[in-house]
Amino acid sequence: MKSYRKELWFETPSRIAFINITPQVQACLRESGVREGLVLVNAMHITASVFINDDESGLHRDFESWLENLAPHEPISRYLHNRTGEDNGDAHLKRQVMGREVVVAITDGKLDFGPWEQIFYGEFDGRRRKRVLVKIIGE
Repeated sequence: MKSYRKELWFETPSRIAFINITPQVQACLRESGVREGLVLVNAMHITASVFINDDESGLHRDFESWLENLAPHEPISRYLHNRTGEDNGDAHLKRQVMGREVVVAITDGKLDFGPWEQIFYGEFDGRRRKRVLVKIIGE
């Protein structure tokens, strides 16, 4: 069995962002040489997410609105976590809702997606470098 590991790094200029990372994951898959197996893609930071959905800008704005309604950034005093000197209590909650990781089957050297599925990096406390792990195993 083959094993492959790579870190992807991101630094968004805005606090919240959604980045389609499918092309980077596909490049990792090509580099790995795995034809049948699994790929794990996970955010290595507690205020970021990896998820699968449609790459449609209206939907991404809906996500941002919905998440802000669920866990508004302000007032920052609403979150006990922010008493530690942070201002990102909301980002921790948003990550919890959107998830930490995805696993995708690899079939015949390709990501085995359903219609419209793409892999996204979700950032909820941007403006600093964060990483995503891509781990591929298989034959």
